[in-house]
Amino acid sequence: MMPLSDRILLTVNVFLLLGSYYVLKTAREPLILAEGSAELKAYAAAAQAALLFVVIPLYGWIASRMNRMRFIAISTLFFVLNLVGFLALVQAGVQVGFAYFVWLGIVNVFVVAQFWAFANDLYSEEAGKRLFPIIGVGSSVGAWMGSELAGNLFGRLGIPGMMLLAGGGLLAALGLTWVANRRFQAAGAANNRQQADKPLGAEGGFELVLKNRYLTLVAALIFLLNVVNTTGEYILSRFVVEQAQAAALQVEAGAAAGQAGASAVSRFIGEFYGSFYSRVNLLALLMQLALVPYLFRWLGVRGALFILPCIALGGYSLLIAYPLLGVIRLAKILENAADYSIQNTTRHALFLLTSREAKYKAKAAIDTFFVRTGDMAQAGLVKVGTMAGLSVQGFAMANFAMVAIWLGVALLLFQEHKKLEASAHANGTRADAAPAATD
Repeated sequence: MMPLSDRILLTVNVFLLLGSYYVLKTAREPLILAEGSAELKAYAAAAQAALLFVVIPLYGWIASRMNRMRFIAISTLFFVLNLVGFLALVQAGVQVGFAYFVWLGIVNVFVVAQFWAFANDLYSEEAGKRLFPIIGVGSSVGAWMGSELAGNLFGRLGIPGMMLLAGGGLLAALGLTWVANRRFQAAGAANNRQQADKPLGAEGGFELVLKNRYLTLVAALIFLLNVVNTTGEYILSRFVVEQAQAAALQVEAGAAAGQAGASAVSRFIGEFYGSFYSRVNLLALLMQLALVPYLFRWLGVRGALFILPCIALGGYSLLIAYPLLGVIRLAKILENAADYSIQNTTRHALFLLTSREAKYKAKAAIDTFFVRTGDMAQAGLVKVGTMAGLSVQGFAMANFAMVAIWLGVALLLFQEHKKLEASAHANGTRADAAPAATD
């Protein structure tokens, strides 16, 4: 049995991770949009996928050669050192928007995937289904408070201050992971300690995904989700840039005005996204508290797969009819809030029945490479669409079609999860036959 204090440790841990990410994400928007455009932001996502094609095998190779705590510590410290480098470049006046966007996208999915792999490693399937919605509250609160804090402090601290604040949060989260790991080992039996200290198998993340139908369907679902989500983000970014440029035109003419106008664009974008993320994450928190535990109880993990695509289907249908900033803002608030609460908890719970190798390696591959490959596909869509002069309504129609395919994949995954659960229950254990903590 995992004590209440350890569950609190995990909840605060993910709170710090998501809070730090949203501070960095709020700093990301003015860097990429003020230096470039909404199109550049979309193309940067494609660069992430290309880089991850090299990073994922390296990640798996390292994971096979050390225990879980050392692996998490080394990767987190590496990312913090990267952040220090970006801070120095920003202070020197170097334009780092594109590189920072690519880096942050990789860091976010790796760090969060590692946390949920760690949590999956501690809990059995039944315990995880009950406790993941609770731990997910920490994720939602962290995302909301991080974006709220960033929106309020951006004008005073600027981008360097945001980076320092987030770096401290990542280090604090690493400390909590270390404490939780030590407490779990100390409280558990010898087999729990052996579980924690044992390196993973030699199979790579891509190999695990491609040879297992269940993992392949999870990867396909995440791919489609991100094509839809990032296309919606592109539509929103295009509207925001237009509004920011219109605001900058109100600055008085002159040499100083050019600098003031650039500053006005950056500030408008930063404050808009701080407010936007705050509303998204507040709604996500409310959903996490009021809906997710009951949805898992009533619909289960499988049934929850269909909620987000249905919300997205309604949002893009509305945007096709009314292509307005207010409409896409509302649609993205609802879509992202459901993604960060219902879909996020569901996605992580899908791995409760899988092996340790799948939890750390396949999950990392899916939550990084396949996420960013979806972004790459979206970048191609944006490229083709802008060259063809596609309107906002055209992009919304493309998203509508992708959501229909997404629903089909969710149905196939529903069936595979049901088979896997029946097999696990018949064997009286998880897929990897390893001991797990209960609640």
